[in-house]
Amino acid sequence: GGTACVATGQPFDTAKVKMQTFPNMYKGLVDCFVKTYKQVGFRGFYKGTTPALVANIAENSVLFMCYGFCQQIVRRIVGVDRKTKLSDLQNAAAGSFASAFATLVLCPTELVKCRLQAMHEMQLSGKIIQGHNTVWSVVKGVIQKDGPLGFYRGLSSTLLREVPGYFFFFGGYELSRTFFASGRSKDELGPIPLLLSGGFGGSCLWIAVYPVDCVKSRIQVLSMAGKQAGFMGTFVTVVRTEGVLALYSGLTPTMIRAFVANGALFLAYEYSRKLMMKQVDSY
Repeated sequence: GGTACVATGQPFDTAKVKMQTFPNMYKGLVDCFVKTYKQVGFRGFYKGTTPALVANIAENSVLFMCYGFCQQIVRRIVGVDRKTKLSDLQNAAAGSFASAFATLVLCPTELVKCRLQAMHEMQLSGKIIQGHNTVWSVVKGVIQKDGPLGFYRGLSSTLLREVPGYFFFFGGYELSRTFFASGRSKDELGPIPLLLSGGFGGSCLWIAVYPVDCVKSRIQVLSMAGKQAGFMGTFVTVVRTEGVLALYSGLTPTMIRAFVANGALFLAYEYSRKLMMKQVDSY
C-alpha cells in the first residue's frame, strides 16, 4: 500500500514541500513543475523517493497493524464482542489512536525526504552554501549536527497532523465505503469504489490538517540552516510575516496527490490483505 502511494504521488508531494517551504519562489503548481524541470530535470520530481518509500512502507505497516489492535481496544471500551463490526465513527477513532504509533517511524524518514526535496531551494535562497544530494549525506549531516534526536525535529507537528488527520482519513474512507456498499458487505466492493473511497479519505485528511503540515515542513527543512523555532513560534511567524494564506501554499498539488495516491494506497492494501488472508486460510 505504501509503495503504491509513493509511486503515484511523489511528484505532487515534491511540489507540495517546495511550495510550502518557499512560497515566494513559485506562482503555482504549473510554475513549480516548469521551474523544477528546467533547473534540475525530471529527476527533480523524485528527489527523496527512497526515504519516501521507507517512510510510507514503515508508516503504513505500523499504521494498519496498530489499526487492527486499536479496533479491538475500541471494542473493549464500548463493550462489544471482538467480531462485532464497528461503526464508521468508531473506526475513525481507532485510526486516530493508531496514527500516534505510526508517527514514531514516520518522523525521521519524512525529515530526510523533505530536506532532499527542498535542497535546491535552500541553496538558491542562500540559506545553505552546499546541499546534500543523497540520502546518506543528509542522514550523516543530521547525526553530525544534532545527533540521533535530530531526526525527530518536527515530531510535535507531525503528531498534531497525524492524530486528528487520521480520524478524518479513516472516517472518510469508512463513510465512503458504507455509501458505496449501500447495505451489502464492504468486503464485496470492487476496485473503483475502493479507489474513490481511499481518495475521499485522503482528501478529508489534508483539508483538515494542511496548515499543520505546512509548519512541519518548514521546521524540518529550515532547521538545516540553524536553530528553528518550535511549532507555535513557526506558526505565529508565518502568519505575522506572510499572512494566513501562506499556510495553504502547495494545497493544489496536495489535493491532487491526496486523491490519487490514497486511492492507490487503499486499493493495494485491501487487495493485498485479501490475498494474504486467502493464503492463511489455505493453511
